[in-house]
Amino acid sequence: MKHRCLCFVLGLAALAVIAQGQTAPNTALASSKAVKQTWTPPRTADGHPDLQGFWANNNATPLERPKQFAGHPTLTDAEVVAMRKKALELYNGKGDAAFGDTIFETVWASVKGSSSGPHQKAKDEFDSGTGDYSSEWIVQRVWDNRTSLITDPPDGKMPAMTPEGQKRRELMMVAMRRPAQGPEDRGLSERCLTYGSPQLTAGYQSYYQIVQTPKSVMMMTEMIHDVRSIPLNGVPHPGAAVEQWLGDSRGHWDGDTLVIDTTNYKPKAFMSISSEKLHVIERISRTGEDALKYEITIDDPGTWTKPWSLMIPLQRSAEPVYEYACHEGNEGLAGILAGARAEEAAAAKDSRK
Repeated sequence: MKHRCLCFVLGLAALAVIAQGQTAPNTALASSKAVKQTWTPPRTADGHPDLQGFWANNNATPLERPKQFAGHPTLTDAEVVAMRKKALELYNGKGDAAFGDTIFETVWASVKGSSSGPHQKAKDEFDSGTGDYSSEWIVQRVWDNRTSLITDPPDGKMPAMTPEGQKRRELMMVAMRRPAQGPEDRGLSERCLTYGSPQLTAGYQSYYQIVQTPKSVMMMTEMIHDVRSIPLNGVPHPGAAVEQWLGDSRGHWDGDTLVIDTTNYKPKAFMSISSEKLHVIERISRTGEDALKYEITIDDPGTWTKPWSLMIPLQRSAEPVYEYACHEGNEGLAGILAGARAEEAAAAKDSRK
């Protein structure tokens, strides 16, 4: 099934599942060694690895390691097989859709017999107050053995936040809970401005397109069609006064790995809580005919007490990325603001009774 990228609508074709956990360990190791010995990445005309194409992030692995997996960075092969099977049962098109990292914990709970399945409102529903998507509209997740995308710190958790970072997070949560006074009270993604960079969203319009030339690389994310043009000519970053939602990116090749250095972010550009001190290093390399290794290091001393890193495996997609029909004139905002004013008017009327 081809997907059509309309605002907040998803119909992605189910991708081939990562083979980890389906093969006996010794066989898998032997296969891995054979690939390493015989496979070399294709090259562009200027001799660098060809990273071009459409790449999908449909990983089920959560960003942070859930507390029940403390001290357990990986699942067993048998656990991965059980998780994959249970996910197909829960999200079979007949129940509610589920998004984000809750999928991992919900499926695990169900495997262990402590979940009520796809209708468990607390964890599975995306928006129980206004109605939900059917799971028919979500892509099947890709499962591997890891219990967190975060690779450093070793506990799979983001570091502690600075006092300034905590304050920004608290203010963001307050703004999202209270009736919106204007569009500025709503999040950047809801206003169709940006989902931020680097974008970590998985399983929901979470594809990338990469185009290369000898002098630059273009990376486009499916969500809101954010596009980054990354020069490879060694030009330095502009002065600190220049700030952008996607930051200012500069790239270079480290052997067969594309390294992207990004600074000059606007405050709140990443996760809606980052500071203007945000500095991101991305490393992208080919690991197979249809796979990329996407490593990210977040260094923001204004938000977190130390840097942290993660790794997202990306899979090649045979499907192109269609238009994402979200724009700054998002019509949904009119309804959000009108609803807030209606609630206030009703509350005022009740208070006069």
